[in-house]
Parts: sequence; C-alpha cells; structure tokens
Amino acid sequence: MANSLKQAKVYEKAIKNWPTDDRPREKLLKKGANTLSDSELLAILFRTGTRGVSAVDLARKVIKKFKTFQEMSHIDARDWKEFKGLGNAKVAHIQAALEIGKRFREDKVKKGKQKIKSAKDIFDILMPQLRDLKTEVFKVVHLNSNNRIIDIEDAAIGTVNHAIPIVREIIHSALQKFAASIICAHNHPSGSITPSSQDKNFTKELHDAGKLMNVQLIDHIIVGNDTYFSFADQGILF
Repeated sequence: MANSLKQAKVYEKAIKNWPTDDRPREKLLKKGANTLSDSELLAILFRTGTRGVSAVDLARKVIKKFKTFQEMSHIDARDWKEFKGLGNAKVAHIQAALEIGKRFREDKVKKGKQKIKSAKDIFDILMPQLRDLKTEVFKVVHLNSNNRIIDIEDAAIGTVNHAIPIVREIIHSALQKFAASIICAHNHPSGSITPSSQDKNFTKELHDAGKLMNVQLIDHIIVGNDTYFSFADQGILF
C-alpha cells in the first residue's frame, strides 16, 4: 500500500498528467512563448524531469540558484552537476538556446544596418555577448560611410586575460567588406575597464595601419561588468 502511494506521488509530478492548459509546451503553442515563466521555458528545453521531480520543478531549482538567464550563460560546467537529473544533453540544450538568443540580437542589428552614434550604441549591442565571459574575446564592427553596421565579427579569442588580434587581418577583412571605418571592442574578464599598456599599444598600431589603408578606427571599447571604457570618449584615440 505504501509503495502504491509513493508511486502515485511520482506520477502526480509528471507533466504529462497535468491538465493540458497547464503543460508548458501546450501552453506555449496555444498562448505564445511570452506567456510562459522562465521556469516553464526552461522546462521545455529539459523535456523531462527525474524520478519524483517534474521538468518544471527541476527548472525552478535551476532558476532559484542562477537567478537569471544572463547568469546562466557562462557558468562553469561543474555547477550544473549538483542538479540530479540534469545531464549533458539537457545542459547542452540550455547553452544552445542561450547562444541563439545572443546571436539573434547581433543578427537583428546587422540586418537593420543600425546607425552608430556613440560608444554606448556599440556597448548595448555587444554587451550581451561579451559580459561575463571567462576569456577575452575581441570583436570588430564594420561600418559604411554613414556609420551604419555592415557586419560584426570575432577577430580573436584569447586566454583568461589576453587576446591577440592581428592588425593586418583586421584591416584586410575591413577592406574586403568595403568598410569605411571600424570600431573594435573586447571584454576584460576581471570586470575592470582600465586599458592595459597592451590595449593602448594595439590601439595605436591599428589606428596607424587603418590610416595608411584609408580605414578609420573610430573607437576601441573595453567591456566590463555592465560598464565600458571608450578610447574615443576619453580623447586618447591617437
């Protein structure tokens, strides 16, 4: 009898036994993704829970720990292992979905050929991709003569504290895309936005190479924790 009651509780947790309108997947298809909570969206990616714990319950535990999808973006793989029922497949689904969200923002900007008017415009576009990364990533934004975005590309991915973008390759890529000017941006995993001597030296080298090839370096932006440093704004763009 005790075993039967225990088994009944397990089945009670299974989403397939919930009323249809309460099931996350059916709710999404009927009412739209925007009507779902963070936990419900995450539960759809999980697909299944574990014994006695529904996918929604598992998702709630994950949200409770990491608070937001942003915090979830770059956490260490070991942090996922504390959740029973959250194997490599489910973690891969989460990471893929989060990356799609980031790329969607950049794709939307590229397609709309957004006009750049300030360093903050670039920060707002690239911040979701660069913030919270554990290694340095260096991006180049290519602009046409009206300061509208042609393309955004990764120029280098470095170690924990150092990326080595190649000046010649950056200028070559800008010429191939017929860019009139470029803006460079990279993150500091430490969160500090103070430019290093290497940052300053590289900026001067790129500025000089661009001037020689008629590709203007408009700015070099360093992204930290929800803030940024702009060489142009500080008047030190050589």
